[in-house]
Amino acid sequence: MKILAPVVSVSLAACCSAVLLSACGEPQGRGEITGAALSTATIEAREQRYAPATAADKQILFGDLHVHTSFSPDAFIMSVPLMGGSGMHPPADACDFARYCSSLDFWSINDHAEGITPRRWRETRESIRECNAVAGDVANPDMVAFLGWEWSQVNLAPEKHYGHKNVVFVDQADDAVPARAIAAPRERLADAPMGRVAQLMMSVMDFENREFYWGIQQYYDEIAQTPVCAKDVDTRELPADCREIADDPRELFTKLDQWGYDSIVIPHGNAWGMNTPPTTSFDKQLNREQHDPKRQILFEIYSGHGNSEEYRDWRAVERNAEGKLVCPEPSENYLPCCWRAGEIILERCEDAGLGAQECAQRELDARQHYVDAGISGHLTVPGQQVTDWLNCGTCPDCFNEPMDHRPMATGQYALAITDFSRPAQPLNYRFGMIGSSDNHRGQPGTGYKEVKRRFMTEAFGSMNPRAAQRAAGDDREPLPYSVPADQNVGLQNLRNMERQNSFWLTGGLVAVHSDGRNREAIWDGLKRKEIYATSGDRILLWFDMLHDNGRVPMGSEVSSAAAPRFRVGAVGAFRQQPGCPDTARNGLGAERLQTLCGGECYNPGDERLLIDRIEVVRIRPQVEAGEPVGQLIEDPWRVFQCESGMEGCEIEFVDEEFVAGERESIYYVRAIQEPTEMINAANVRCEYDESGTCIAVNPCYGDYRTEASEDCLATEAQRAWSSPIFVAFDATVPNKEEMQ
Repeated sequence: MKILAPVVSVSLAACCSAVLLSACGEPQGRGEITGAALSTATIEAREQRYAPATAADKQILFGDLHVHTSFSPDAFIMSVPLMGGSGMHPPADACDFARYCSSLDFWSINDHAEGITPRRWRETRESIRECNAVAGDVANPDMVAFLGWEWSQVNLAPEKHYGHKNVVFVDQADDAVPARAIAAPRERLADAPMGRVAQLMMSVMDFENREFYWGIQQYYDEIAQTPVCAKDVDTRELPADCREIADDPRELFTKLDQWGYDSIVIPHGNAWGMNTPPTTSFDKQLNREQHDPKRQILFEIYSGHGNSEEYRDWRAVERNAEGKLVCPEPSENYLPCCWRAGEIILERCEDAGLGAQECAQRELDARQHYVDAGISGHLTVPGQQVTDWLNCGTCPDCFNEPMDHRPMATGQYALAITDFSRPAQPLNYRFGMIGSSDNHRGQPGTGYKEVKRRFMTEAFGSMNPRAAQRAAGDDREPLPYSVPADQNVGLQNLRNMERQNSFWLTGGLVAVHSDGRNREAIWDGLKRKEIYATSGDRILLWFDMLHDNGRVPMGSEVSSAAAPRFRVGAVGAFRQQPGCPDTARNGLGAERLQTLCGGECYNPGDERLLIDRIEVVRIRPQVEAGEPVGQLIEDPWRVFQCESGMEGCEIEFVDEEFVAGERESIYYVRAIQEPTEMINAANVRCEYDESGTCIAVNPCYGDYRTEASEDCLATEAQRAWSSPIFVAFDATVPNKEEMQ
């Protein structure tokens, strides 16, 4: 300490004399890619594993189209060492991780555009080009990196909330991509989440990482010093050094049209209640202004935030006859959090010895306060803790559901609804389905192993009790009454982030049926929607309609007058071995292998997991306004058990009801693998009574309350979701099989 103290004093004095930290440290750069291309033999061996005897004519490639680095504001703050972060992870780290840790075939960078200043966008483009430059033969690269960003729109008013969308481009040259990332409006984005004094104090407490804390203010000052671009000006006429804003999807699509570059826009996270107001619905986006059928063709159905697939008829809040938002009663398999808020206050009130009438009124008030608070209902219960909420807001019969599931923002709901604003030309979503990670630590494809929860998921919190309580605890007294939520505390504090730690998963993957490994072949597969999602394991999946003596792959749109027949093939993923293969050790070196991969890489053995069953989902989109969506989604419509002991599973089925129904039907399949352990598969880990009611929980905290080595594992069946096949009924289409 005698040696350290003068150093600390000099360093802090230098920063203080520089006035407010902004001159301390260096701006975060793109980093340096250290690994070279994988050998041709390594790639050929990988391709053979992805192409067993049941494979069709195309190869299957795996990727991640949702990756953040510490260029993103939230990722930057999650990097804070004192809060359990592992420091900066710039774009170069993502490239090395994808190539050597997760062994992906492709990935895209999608930092939040709200934090991508002109300098960071330039650095992002350069890093992606550098990543591709070391990929070997352009016609047959070991990996393809795509350029993109995330448009991260959030609004506390459901009618103004459109959610998050990733924008991905096929090209990477400066003259073939936009000059600026296009952001969503975000108030107070340039305000650091911790004050300058706190930054200085943290640099003292964690002197080894002082440069990081000195750089916090610099990060946000760079955003603040970038002027906002003028509105209502063609995007090509704007200067390159301003921050461009698109208020809603319509503006985003308009600006992308003005650039004219080939891109794909991918909605994601719409069903996550952490960001999404309770009554949010896809209906307001399904029109010719807020939806672009040419670009918005894929839907991220699974990520590290959970599963956004499954629709349910229950709601977190409802409107009464007067149009007021109110709290619904619990239903089978669903406890509204507003109802639980009333229960918490009732219990406190009764424990305080207050009268039954007074306690009943406080219970009602608590429910309404929660409803009125939107995504911040937890703040209406003073002194609340994660354990108070039990399993409210969850979908217990869903697979790896997100916290506070929003049914009207799921993939199934989106596929079932129809826009009738032009009766002669009804509009529907035609999404292909993908999985990705949404990782914020520069780690594409983290779902390859269910290990190291605090390294491979977004688990976030200090192992130091004092630091954790300052950051995440509700230190108010647990009063026997509720209070209206304070909506002026900042968006980050409006979310129940500590409860979210029980719902962080390792993330999914997107698989593409491709004619080759190069950029154009992968992009073509994405545009054809001949793709599928997985929950992280590299399950192989084929789903085709047998049509006109040939086959039509997943993602296709077909017209038919006859009962459609389908074929499904699936093969389980390889069981993983501990550690890393020699290719990773040789490519990264021992030290970087540990810091970047945590000493655990994609490392398949020779034994495959078994496919347990194939589930078929049928959705018949609305043919008239107001048709109840719950009746149109049949999940599962059919279930086929796979023969025990087989590595693969292949089945065929026919929809004998199609012709009589005389309406379009949408079909997709789930290949369900034998159960294995997954991180946070049991989320808050309920204890149930004899009636099946959750009576206590054991949350998986991000901080000291859960051991750092605890992975919170639970048994679940990993799966793959095919993209749908859209079959329109058309009595005029000749049946060629019958004609022959």
